[in-house]
Amino acid sequence: MRSLQARLSIGLLGVLAVGGLAFAQAGLWLFEKGIEAYLANNLRSQSETLLLALVREQGEIGLLEERALPAYQRAFSGYYYEINLPGRQLRSRSLWDAQLPAPAQPGLSRAPGPDNQELILLRSDYRRLGSSISITVGQDYTPIHESFDRVRYWGGVVGVTLLVLLLGLQRWMLKRALRPLEMTRIQLAQLQRGERSQLQLAAPLELTPLIDQINHLQAHTEDSLHKARTALGNMGHALKTPLAVLFSQVNGPRLDADPVLRAAMLEQLTQVQARLDKELSRARLAGEALPGVPFDCDAELPGLFATLQSIHGNHLSMKWISPPALVLPWDREDVLEMLGNLLDNACKWGDSQVCLTLSANPEGYNIDVEDDGPGIAPAVREQVLARGERLDETAMGHGLGLGIVRDIVDACHGRLVLGSSVSGGLRVSVTLPNRSRAQL
Repeated sequence: MRSLQARLSIGLLGVLAVGGLAFAQAGLWLFEKGIEAYLANNLRSQSETLLLALVREQGEIGLLEERALPAYQRAFSGYYYEINLPGRQLRSRSLWDAQLPAPAQPGLSRAPGPDNQELILLRSDYRRLGSSISITVGQDYTPIHESFDRVRYWGGVVGVTLLVLLLGLQRWMLKRALRPLEMTRIQLAQLQRGERSQLQLAAPLELTPLIDQINHLQAHTEDSLHKARTALGNMGHALKTPLAVLFSQVNGPRLDADPVLRAAMLEQLTQVQARLDKELSRARLAGEALPGVPFDCDAELPGLFATLQSIHGNHLSMKWISPPALVLPWDREDVLEMLGNLLDNACKWGDSQVCLTLSANPEGYNIDVEDDGPGIAPAVREQVLARGERLDETAMGHGLGLGIVRDIVDACHGRLVLGSSVSGGLRVSVTLPNRSRAQL
């Protein structure tokens, strides 16, 4: 069970159910014992009254009935007595033809009585008028028992109602107490999508340190990424200058007499420059780092296409198809690098048309770049993608930038597929998952 609210609700339900049942049973037991003590005192008083009403007349012990309760004279009134004397027994008229159960020992007991009544009995042994006398008095316990049943029933109804009300109140209080956590979750999702750079909410004291740490981590990540990109850019510029000098020296007149050495040096220098460009681009990737600025297609694509058009000429028809207000929740620099390389490749090898298509769905984002150039044979595509090497090192004429594109796609947990466009050229399809799915 992953829900904190469900755990607390079930825990409260268990505590209230067990505690409520225990309290109710204990209360009813104590109340019943109190009633029994009261009835025992009443029965003892009746027994003593009957004892005092015994008189000896004409040598026999008899009972002055006018001293006893009038209820003893009514049939099945719920009040009964039996007096056991030496050689005879006196019974109340309320018993009619029935007889009280004989308790084995003096004291309080329960037993079934006449007219389907449940009796509480008290047997007391005395010695009076020179004889041993045993008096058993009984009272109908059925009304009290029925009252207890009604109390149990209504107590259960009221208890269940209170339990439901308490659970509803607890749920409302939990929702109110956990609302800052829900707001934190929403803002974290916005932070992940690049819609905000810091968490900002009025949180309780228990959450404030966590939010401060997340904001500190976010700021540290952005600062580290910025510093790393700046340092890598500086290093790239610092290394490209000596490489340019070496290229100039190799292409100079000093090596005209040794073309084999010149070719070997040019090959090695070209590989060093290509590797340097690719590794620097790969190291600059933000990947799963929390983006400070996402890629806004409406704001970024016009400038990107204008730049590429000025570089490759107006003979190319370049267009893009994108839903309005589409924002890719990935680092702006990464997406610019990826789209720039894809479109640059398409412009280099396309004859007259280049098209970029972007779309979004619940699973993520699709990016298709198509040209009408020579394309790549299907067998070569599968071979290149299966080998795990840089496409710019192995593909037939395509792609100084496709290796960088694949690095960006891998860093975003996406998928890169090469296919054929409608016009016969190359179609590069990139699928990027939602950032929440990418991190599962």
